Amino acid sequence: MRSYTLHLPRDARAGESLGLDRAQIVPDGFSWGAFAFSALWFFYHRLWLAGLGVLAGLVAVAVLGRVLGLSPFMGSLVTLLVSILIGLEASSLRRWTLARRGRPVRDAVVAGSVAEAESRLMARWLDPVAAPSRPVAPAFPAGPSRGTERAIGMFPFQEGRR
Repeated sequence: MRSYTLHLPRDARAGESLGLDRAQIVPDGFSWGAFAFSALWFFYHRLWLAGLGVLAGLVAVAVLGRVLGLSPFMGSLVTLLVSILIGLEASSLRRWTLARRGRPVRDAVVAGSVAEAESRLMARWLDPVAAPSRPVAPAFPAGPSRGTERAIGMFPFQEGRR
């Protein structure tokens, strides 16, 4: 079973169907498409900056392998390892791009398939009781209060005369 995240525009409200037509569900885990097609997978999903970054990284690895004089076997092994890394991080880069475009993660579920995840996410989103609330930034905790005792050491306060 995989976890899936729901991405909606910032102005979407829980319990309303407005904005669900633009919802995107992103599966978590290894992406075989990103592993096999690397930058093309990112461009297909309209992840332009991530795709350009992956393309630049692959070119840099190839140039570095050529400069270091790696054998063809070692070059293939390094390329395979980089492709595995791309497959592992593709979903995270997709979520990052969606959040940057104003579509933060609104909900997450664990499901056996995309269809099951979609039905669970939509049912939870449209149910006003069970719908997740808007993401709220955590309150910044107040710092410790300063007592009335005098400060000793390198503080900006003037110490008494000696």
